[in-house]
Amino acid sequence: MEATEVVLVADVGKSRCRVELRSGTELLGAADQHGFPGVHVDNGPTLAFELLLETVSLLPPGLPMSGITGVGAAVAGVEASAEKSQELATMLSQRFSVPAAVLSDATAAQLGALQGAPGTALIVGTGAVAFRFDEAGNLHRADGWGPYLGDRGSGRWIGQQGLQAVLEAHDGGPATSLSAAAGALVESPEMLPGWLAANENPYRAMARFAPLVLHAAEAGDAVAHDIVSEACRILTHTVKLASGGDNGSSPRVALLGGVVGSDFFASLLRKSLASAGIEVVAPLGDGLDGAALAATRRGLIQERYIHRDGTNWPD
Repeated sequence: MEATEVVLVADVGKSRCRVELRSGTELLGAADQHGFPGVHVDNGPTLAFELLLETVSLLPPGLPMSGITGVGAAVAGVEASAEKSQELATMLSQRFSVPAAVLSDATAAQLGALQGAPGTALIVGTGAVAFRFDEAGNLHRADGWGPYLGDRGSGRWIGQQGLQAVLEAHDGGPATSLSAAAGALVESPEMLPGWLAANENPYRAMARFAPLVLHAAEAGDAVAHDIVSEACRILTHTVKLASGGDNGSSPRVALLGGVVGSDFFASLLRKSLASAGIEVVAPLGDGLDGAALAATRRGLIQERYIHRDGTNWPD
């Protein structure tokens, strides 16, 4: 990115919508609010467009909005509908009169973590997915198939396993300190199914229990520790599937997402990955950095997975 370029970047996810105005490496302003279901749903492009504009309106006053030279948006649901993703790119380009790039949140995370280079990124948040782009720009992914069929080892998975352990203990199974932790949610474990069903987003609700599972595991709770250890084993397998041996070389992976923000969990996951011969490298950026790269650079190896619109792209 040139120092004089002012770009609007966004991460329009299922949990949060974040926007930033950047000039080169300088952050000029930021805002965030709730997320949305995904661009692939009915009226998805309009929902994403309106949410992004609403979040932009929350930016601090006095920013050089008229000087924007490009827009980059990492958006949930992109991989499910190329047509709707292209439609959103067109809407953004026309609204700001600059080139716009729309890409999936996972592609943006890999792009930001490795700054456009080939390699694998493991994103562990509410969901879990490993994304690898090879030298030819081919995508190799593992998991990320949602809460019904996948996202194993994710924050949702860890939280769900913890809540199930509470109910098992209530039924006479192994005792766990998670039962006391669940007391912050309901008066009795018998109320957990109803509490979960009443949540607008039950998967996010389960993911919110994950930090309590991690805390209990770190404090020595055997049941919680077994859950966390299994999550690490599953995620290591996910990385192995996506890495595919990296053409015979030792696989390398960058770790991203809220769950790996736990030093305790990240340490266990690194040990599990190392035991499988997988090297962990420090991420160079995040999804917003990936969106910024997509907004300012063409010819990326991830190019075929980026939806662009606008006639002002440099050659």
